[in-house]
Amino acid sequence: MDRGNITGTSEFLLLGVSEAPELQPLIFGTFLSMYLITVLGNLLIILAVISDSHLHTPMYFFLSNLSFVDICFTSTTVPKMLLNIQTQSKVITYNGCITQMYFFMLFAALDIFLLAVMAYDRFVAICHPLHYMTIMNHRRCRLLVLICWILGFLHSLLESLMVLRLSFPMDLEIPHFFCELNLMIQLSCSDTFLSNLVMYLSAVLLTGSSFTGILYSYSKIVSSIFRISSAQGKYKAFSTCASHLSVVFLFFCTALGVYLSSAVIQNSESTAIASVMYTVVTPMLNPFIYSLRNKDIMGALKRYL
Repeated sequence: MDRGNITGTSEFLLLGVSEAPELQPLIFGTFLSMYLITVLGNLLIILAVISDSHLHTPMYFFLSNLSFVDICFTSTTVPKMLLNIQTQSKVITYNGCITQMYFFMLFAALDIFLLAVMAYDRFVAICHPLHYMTIMNHRRCRLLVLICWILGFLHSLLESLMVLRLSFPMDLEIPHFFCELNLMIQLSCSDTFLSNLVMYLSAVLLTGSSFTGILYSYSKIVSSIFRISSAQGKYKAFSTCASHLSVVFLFFCTALGVYLSSAVIQNSESTAIASVMYTVVTPMLNPFIYSLRNKDIMGALKRYL
């Protein structure tokens, strides 16, 4: 199929989480509620960090960046889904699909990189406390976030270029609520060997290296905590890492579960529902995980409100 036939004029159909008409009001209300909670919760964390000078530390600097990325991450998929349900239209243009895919991969990669940077920050704070402020100075923190953005842009650009070279049938039906990279490659009518190769190599190099770095950091952190003599000191050190570790496993395990299950189970509706976990639920839970276990954040929010 000639690629010229699909650029600019073609339209795809997003089938959503479920095609059952009687479920659409429930799906709309559920996703709208989760989206509003996600935006409000993460926005409150950002405002708390900005407004309270006691939170102007590397850990909360990275947390505010993660909250901003989570808002953007969810905003790439949910508003379009809600609009389609409200207008009773499933249409998304080819250009819109590619744009959505680009920004989704950008913010997903940023989530992964920022979680790795936050693990490194906790590693330095617990394993090298005397040199913490020297190592994690303001310049290095900004540099680490800048590197995360650059890597995210390059990764999403590469993946998008791999999809742009593919051809798709006219009026393609996408059994998902957004244009997901792996599914789009599967639905292509072109040779997808190169696209699959790039996708899996980037997943291994970027996601695998980040996850390995997180596991290495926390292995060192755990060994350092066990060497602390007082029980109170152990609890304080562990409490600073428990929230971050919860978010790491929630995000990585759900995302990995979706991709592994989609490779084995050819039930697209089940895969779409499972994708809700890491695309919508995890960003929504992050503010609760970080704020409810963190007295500094709770105190700053109370003073702000």
